[in-house]
Amino acid sequence: MLKKMPLLLAVSALLLVTACSSTRPVPYAGITSSQQLRLNKDAKSDRVPYQYASPVRWGDYSNFILDGVAIYNGNDSQFEDVSAEEKELLAQYMEVRFQKALESKWRVINAPASKTIRVKVTLTGAKSNTRFLTTFLRFDIGGGPYNAVQAARDEEGLLTGSVSYAVEIYDVSSNRLLTAYVAKQFPNAWNIQATLGRLDASKVGIDKAADDLVARLN
Repeated sequence: MLKKMPLLLAVSALLLVTACSSTRPVPYAGITSSQQLRLNKDAKSDRVPYQYASPVRWGDYSNFILDGVAIYNGNDSQFEDVSAEEKELLAQYMEVRFQKALESKWRVINAPASKTIRVKVTLTGAKSNTRFLTTFLRFDIGGGPYNAVQAARDEEGLLTGSVSYAVEIYDVSSNRLLTAYVAKQFPNAWNIQATLGRLDASKVGIDKAADDLVARLN
């Protein structure tokens, strides 16, 4: 075991060197609102680097239509080690979670009506956990302290999976774009449960994305 320690420490050191190269979402050229997105200068702009917002009184709306979650296939997509089947699984999970979150605020309908918003969600990227290493780096001498700092800062952990996506919301009656943004979500760096399966961290990211959307519409 002692002979293996230098190798494990070397791996940890290498991963720490590359840890800060986390991918940020971009104003994806293939989404409808791309030209309207602007750089977000808020403190948490690393999570939502680009957005568009018009003056909206969300309380004026009582219904929503959620389009099926699209999987982005543009050249600027940000999928890392995620198969086509896994993309489909994440998109299906995202649709269920977003609908459930929106239903806590509005009534879901299937046909256009007054006082209704249309919500378009696009899965633009995802990163899977790295089996064993993602969990191991929460405890080893190199990754443990780094992840502790990241957890305290609510930033991304080492080799942690994530999800990137775009949200566009329209007024159904006028087809006017009300708000749009691109974002990235991931679990807390000390969320050990989210490190176990390949897509567990991405799913936690989707849970956070759904809750964040509803919080934005208050």
